[in-house]
Amino acid sequence: MNSRNPPVGEASEGDRVLAFANRMMENEVFSNFLLYSTMLIIKMYLLAVITGQVRLRKKAFANPEDALRHGGLQYCRMDPDVERCRRAHLNDLENILPFLFLGSIYSFLNPDPFIAWLHFFIFFMGRIIHTIAYLVKLRAPIRSVSYSIAQFPCVSMALQILWEVIYT
Repeated sequence: MNSRNPPVGEASEGDRVLAFANRMMENEVFSNFLLYSTMLIIKMYLLAVITGQVRLRKKAFANPEDALRHGGLQYCRMDPDVERCRRAHLNDLENILPFLFLGSIYSFLNPDPFIAWLHFFIFFMGRIIHTIAYLVKLRAPIRSVSYSIAQFPCVSMALQILWEVIYT
């Protein structure tokens, strides 16, 4: 193991990484992106827990070994409420993962901080409303409208990223 101290006046690799991380956190847009992204990921974890709790309450397990552990193979079955939770979670995966990519790249395009915040906030609220509408079976078209509204910031960010790539 070759561990050497950098010459006087030269920063170590760890110092450079820390300095870079600090500069990223000073970027107001990136900090807002991290805030909303983290809250969306926590929401996805909560949705996974809710799905598991509904499975247990409804005794509707996807795998025979789980059904056997909870009463027998007759509980290896589908349930509409469990499937509703699963669809909400799958929809999150299909939409939040692209947002994480687009938002992270967009954050470094030097957008106006308020406009960037608006992108992140609209997407976040759209996903929250979409999940609530899915889980508590709110009347149509609440879920589809919230889904559509949440797509606008993603399309906007994608177009701005493409513009930067193509024209700069």
